[in-house]
Amino acid sequence: MKRRTLSTAAAFTAAAALLLTACGGGDDGSADGDQIAGAGKESAQPSKSAEPAAPQDKPDGVDVSLPADMNLVFDWDKPADENEAAAMDDAANYVRAIYHGIDKRTTDDAALVAYSKGQGLKYGQTQINARLEGGWTATGTRRHYQATTRSTPAGDAVEVAFCVDSTKFYSKEVKTGKVIKGTPSLTDFDHFKIIMIKAPTGDGLWQASEVYVEGKAAKCQ
Repeated sequence: MKRRTLSTAAAFTAAAALLLTACGGGDDGSADGDQIAGAGKESAQPSKSAEPAAPQDKPDGVDVSLPADMNLVFDWDKPADENEAAAMDDAANYVRAIYHGIDKRTTDDAALVAYSKGQGLKYGQTQINARLEGGWTATGTRRHYQATTRSTPAGDAVEVAFCVDSTKFYSKEVKTGKVIKGTPSLTDFDHFKIIMIKAPTGDGLWQASEVYVEGKAAKCQ
Protein backbone atom coordinates (compact mmCIF):
# COMPACT_ATOMS: atom_id res chain seq x y z
CA MET A 1 0.00 0.00 0.00
CA LYS A 2 1.68 3.22 -1.16
CA ARG A 3 1.09 6.33 0.90
CA ARG A 4 2.60 9.79 0.91
CA THR A 5 5.07 11.01 3.51
CA LEU A 6 5.40 14.54 4.88
CA SER A 7 7.79 16.69 6.87
CA THR A 8 8.11 16.34 10.62
CA ALA A 9 7.00 19.94 11.15
CA ALA A 10 3.84 19.42 9.15
CA ALA A 11 3.11 16.20 11.01
CA PHE A 12 3.33 17.88 14.40
CA THR A 13 1.15 20.74 13.17
CA ALA A 14 -1.50 18.25 12.12
CA ALA A 15 -1.28 16.37 15.40
CA ALA A 16 -1.71 19.59 17.33
CA ALA A 17 -5.06 20.13 15.59
CA LEU A 18 -6.55 17.13 17.40
CA LEU A 19 -8.48 18.38 20.42
CA LEU A 20 -7.83 15.90 23.23
CA THR A 21 -7.31 16.00 26.97
CA ALA A 22 -4.10 15.22 28.84
CA CYS A 23 -2.85 11.73 29.54
CA GLY A 24 -3.64 10.22 32.94
CA GLY A 25 -5.83 7.88 34.91
CA GLY A 26 -9.47 8.53 35.67
CA ASP A 27 -11.99 10.48 33.62
CA ASP A 28 -10.21 12.31 30.81
CA GLY A 29 -12.93 14.95 30.69
CA SER A 30 -13.70 14.40 27.02
CA ALA A 31 -17.21 14.26 25.65
CA ASP A 32 -18.77 12.15 22.95
CA GLY A 33 -19.04 15.28 20.82
CA ASP A 34 -15.30 16.01 20.74
CA GLN A 35 -14.35 17.33 17.32
CA ILE A 36 -11.15 17.47 15.33
CA ALA A 37 -10.43 21.02 14.24
CA GLY A 38 -11.84 21.69 10.80
CA ALA A 39 -13.62 18.35 10.57
CA GLY A 40 -16.91 19.01 12.32
CA LYS A 41 -18.98 17.11 9.77
CA GLU A 42 -17.09 13.86 10.15
CA SER A 43 -18.60 10.99 12.11
CA ALA A 44 -16.74 9.75 15.17
CA GLN A 45 -17.50 6.22 13.99
CA PRO A 46 -15.30 4.79 11.22
CA SER A 47 -16.69 3.30 8.07
CA LYS A 48 -15.93 -0.39 8.32
CA SER A 49 -14.96 -2.93 5.71
CA ALA A 50 -15.15 -6.71 5.95
CA GLU A 51 -11.41 -6.99 6.56
CA PRO A 52 -10.54 -7.61 10.23
CA ALA A 53 -7.30 -6.56 11.88
CA ALA A 54 -4.77 -9.39 11.66
CA PRO A 55 -1.53 -9.95 13.57
CA GLN A 56 1.74 -9.56 11.72
CA ASP A 57 5.12 -10.67 13.04
CA LYS A 58 7.18 -8.34 10.84
CA PRO A 59 5.12 -5.46 9.44
CA ASP A 60 7.36 -2.85 7.80
CA GLY A 61 10.22 -5.30 8.32
CA VAL A 62 10.14 -4.75 12.09
CA ASP A 63 9.84 -7.67 14.50
CA VAL A 64 6.82 -7.31 16.78
CA SER A 65 6.37 -11.03 17.46
CA LEU A 66 5.30 -12.08 20.94
CA PRO A 67 5.56 -15.30 22.96
CA ALA A 68 2.65 -17.70 22.70
CA ASP A 69 1.35 -16.89 26.18
CA MET A 70 1.21 -13.12 25.51
CA ASN A 71 -1.91 -12.75 23.40
CA LEU A 72 -2.93 -9.30 22.14
CA VAL A 73 -6.32 -9.45 20.42
CA PHE A 74 -7.41 -6.57 18.19
CA ASP A 75 -11.13 -7.16 17.85
CA TRP A 76 -11.89 -4.47 15.30
CA ASP A 77 -12.43 -3.94 11.59
CA LYS A 78 -10.47 -1.58 9.40
CA PRO A 79 -12.14 1.67 8.34
CA ALA A 80 -12.73 2.20 4.63
CA ASP A 81 -10.45 5.24 4.49
CA GLU A 82 -6.98 4.10 3.39
CA ASN A 83 -5.02 6.44 5.65
CA GLU A 84 -7.16 5.67 8.68
CA ALA A 85 -6.82 1.94 8.04
CA ALA A 86 -3.04 2.27 7.82
CA ALA A 87 -2.90 4.36 10.99
CA MET A 88 -5.06 1.81 12.80
CA ASP A 89 -2.76 -1.03 11.72
CA ASP A 90 0.29 0.78 13.03
CA ALA A 91 -1.48 1.75 16.27
CA ALA A 92 -1.87 -1.99 16.84
CA ASN A 93 1.79 -2.48 15.92
CA TYR A 94 2.72 0.23 18.45
CA VAL A 95 0.94 -1.72 21.19
CA ARG A 96 2.66 -4.92 20.04
CA ALA A 97 6.00 -3.08 20.06
CA ILE A 98 5.56 -2.13 23.72
CA TYR A 99 4.97 -5.74 24.72
CA HIS A 100 7.78 -6.91 22.43
CA GLY A 101 10.06 -4.62 24.44
CA ILE A 102 8.69 -6.04 27.68
CA ASP A 103 9.36 -9.56 26.44
CA LYS A 104 12.89 -8.67 25.26
CA ARG A 105 13.55 -6.70 28.48
CA THR A 106 14.63 -3.46 26.80
CA THR A 107 13.30 0.09 26.43
CA ASP A 108 15.41 0.55 23.29
CA ASP A 109 13.65 -2.06 21.20
CA ALA A 110 13.77 -1.36 17.45
CA ALA A 111 10.02 -1.94 17.11
CA LEU A 112 9.13 0.75 19.63
CA VAL A 113 11.50 3.22 17.96
CA ALA A 114 9.95 2.43 14.57
CA TYR A 115 6.32 2.87 15.64
CA SER A 116 6.55 5.86 17.98
CA LYS A 117 8.18 9.21 18.58
CA GLY A 118 8.01 12.07 21.06
CA GLN A 119 5.52 11.50 23.88
CA GLY A 120 4.39 8.24 22.27
CA LEU A 121 7.93 6.88 22.54
CA LYS A 122 8.27 8.12 26.11
CA TYR A 123 4.96 6.50 27.09
CA GLY A 124 6.05 3.16 25.64
CA GLN A 125 9.42 3.29 27.37
CA THR A 126 7.74 4.14 30.67
CA GLN A 127 5.42 1.14 30.37
CA ILE A 128 8.32 -1.17 29.57
CA ASN A 129 10.56 0.24 32.29
CA ALA A 130 7.90 -0.21 34.98
CA ARG A 131 7.85 -3.93 34.24
CA LEU A 132 11.62 -4.17 34.02
CA GLU A 133 12.00 -2.55 37.44
CA GLY A 134 9.34 -4.81 38.92
CA GLY A 135 10.88 -7.94 37.42
CA TRP A 136 7.65 -8.70 35.56
CA THR A 137 6.56 -9.65 32.11
CA ALA A 138 2.97 -10.30 31.00
CA THR A 139 0.84 -13.30 30.18
CA GLY A 140 -2.75 -13.98 29.13
CA THR A 141 -5.08 -12.17 26.73
CA ARG A 142 -5.43 -8.39 26.36
CA ARG A 143 -8.39 -7.44 24.18
CA HIS A 144 -8.65 -4.21 22.17
CA TYR A 145 -12.10 -3.32 20.79
CA GLN A 146 -14.68 -0.60 20.01
CA ALA A 147 -12.13 1.17 17.83
CA THR A 148 -12.89 4.45 16.06
CA THR A 149 -10.76 6.65 13.84
CA ARG A 150 -10.92 10.28 12.78
CA SER A 151 -8.53 12.40 10.71
CA THR A 152 -7.30 15.96 10.48
CA PRO A 153 -8.55 17.73 7.33
CA ALA A 154 -5.24 17.09 5.55
CA GLY A 155 -5.37 13.40 6.47
CA ASP A 156 -1.80 13.41 7.79
CA ALA A 157 -2.73 12.71 11.43
CA VAL A 158 -5.27 10.20 12.67
CA GLU A 159 -6.73 9.66 16.13
CA VAL A 160 -7.18 5.94 16.83
CA ALA A 161 -9.38 5.40 19.89
CA PHE A 162 -10.23 2.05 21.46
CA CYS A 163 -11.11 0.18 24.62
CA VAL A 164 -8.87 -2.30 26.40
CA ASP A 165 -9.99 -5.25 28.54
CA SER A 166 -7.20 -6.67 30.71
CA THR A 167 -9.34 -8.92 32.92
CA LYS A 168 -7.51 -11.96 31.55
CA PHE A 169 -4.09 -10.31 31.20
CA TYR A 170 -1.71 -10.76 34.12
CA SER A 171 1.73 -9.85 35.38
CA LYS A 172 4.21 -12.70 35.59
CA GLU A 173 7.42 -12.77 37.59
CA VAL A 174 10.35 -13.28 35.24
CA LYS A 175 12.54 -15.18 37.72
CA THR A 176 9.92 -17.54 39.12
CA GLY A 177 7.30 -17.67 36.38
CA LYS A 178 4.62 -16.99 39.00
CA VAL A 179 1.48 -15.44 37.53
CA ILE A 180 -0.04 -12.67 39.64
CA LYS A 181 -3.83 -12.62 39.34
CA GLY A 182 -6.13 -10.13 40.97
CA THR A 183 -9.90 -9.89 41.21
CA PRO A 184 -11.40 -8.53 37.98
CA SER A 185 -12.67 -4.98 38.44
CA LEU A 186 -13.19 -1.63 36.71
CA THR A 187 -9.44 -1.03 36.93
CA ASP A 188 -9.03 -3.66 34.20
CA PHE A 189 -10.75 -1.43 31.63
CA ASP A 190 -9.05 1.49 29.88
CA HIS A 191 -9.87 3.77 26.97
CA PHE A 192 -7.00 4.86 24.73
CA LYS A 193 -6.64 7.67 22.22
CA ILE A 194 -3.45 7.45 20.17
CA ILE A 195 -2.46 10.19 17.73
CA MET A 196 -0.79 8.58 14.73
CA ILE A 197 1.21 10.68 12.29
CA LYS A 198 2.85 9.80 9.01
CA ALA A 199 6.56 9.17 9.45
CA PRO A 200 8.81 11.60 7.57
CA THR A 201 10.75 8.62 6.26
CA GLY A 202 9.65 5.10 5.43
CA ASP A 203 6.89 4.50 2.93
CA GLY A 204 3.51 4.03 4.56
CA LEU A 205 4.77 4.04 8.17
CA TRP A 206 2.65 5.73 10.86
CA GLN A 207 3.99 6.55 14.33
CA ALA A 208 2.32 7.11 17.69
CA SER A 209 3.14 10.70 18.68
CA GLU A 210 0.73 11.15 21.60
CA VAL A 211 -1.03 8.69 23.93
CA TYR A 212 -4.03 9.61 26.11
CA VAL A 213 -5.42 7.09 28.60
CA GLU A 214 -8.64 7.06 30.59
CA GLY A 215 -8.33 4.53 33.38
CA LYS A 216 -11.30 2.77 35.02
CA ALA A 217 -13.27 3.33 31.84
CA ALA A 218 -16.82 2.26 32.60
CA LYS A 219 -17.81 2.85 28.97
CA CYS A 220 -15.57 -0.06 28.02
CA GLN A 221 -17.28 -2.64 30.24
